Amino acid sequence: MKARFTWLRIFAARDAALETVRWVAEFPFPDFEQDYEFVALSHPEEYPFNEGRILSNKGLDIAVREYDEHFAEEQVPYSNALHSVLKIRGAYFVGPMARYNLNFDKLVPLAQEAARAAGLGPECLNPFKSIIVRAVEVLHACEEALRIIDAYEAPQQSAVDVRPRMAIGYGCTEAPRGILYHRYRIDEQGVILDAKIVPPTSQNQKTIENDLWKFVPKYLNLPMDQLTWQCEQAIRNYDPCISCATHFLKLKIERD
Repeated sequence: MKARFTWLRIFAARDAALETVRWVAEFPFPDFEQDYEFVALSHPEEYPFNEGRILSNKGLDIAVREYDEHFAEEQVPYSNALHSVLKIRGAYFVGPMARYNLNFDKLVPLAQEAARAAGLGPECLNPFKSIIVRAVEVLHACEEALRIIDAYEAPQQSAVDVRPRMAIGYGCTEAPRGILYHRYRIDEQGVILDAKIVPPTSQNQKTIENDLWKFVPKYLNLPMDQLTWQCEQAIRNYDPCISCATHFLKLKIERD
């Protein structure tokens, strides 16, 4: 009975997700497209979540364990926040837009159809339309949940015994905001000696700043409150909570 109830709730969520794609597609969006380097996991058989290689639309194709060879975190003089960059090319873009642009063909057919009906193709370069991409991903997740439930078979054992040994482990998952990289070094007892975690926000930080530098001059004629709102929206394109939860954005304009 409980399983049946869960199934029905996911069906209802799928219908709501489909309607959400249609709804957000009607929003007005600023005309703003950039030549981004999108970085995301890519898996040969599924839309990325927990497994795959790290790819970009500009030629990057590496195993997760090679992350530190290609990416670096930099301290900038005007902020406490680290900026993550590609060592060769600089700023890059992770998150729904990156997943979508690199893995459109892995979306379930219903999600692909909804994206096309919403005016998107396999490529989307306007970060303000990331809200449509997010809705498409929710629709895909509902379809995937139904597939998993339908194909589920109980495993022979629920957990695997692990014996500690000296090693270095690497991991990368697709969090809602983008790739989340982990690296841990442990000793023979399993004690962590060294750890590195690079969250999606720090990976997008430089690109967020670049967007503001390029967006603001084009819309300087807007009233102060409207320009402030659109700058906040530009930040939320990457991280839906950062500009409202931290209340950090104070816009000051000096006009000639």
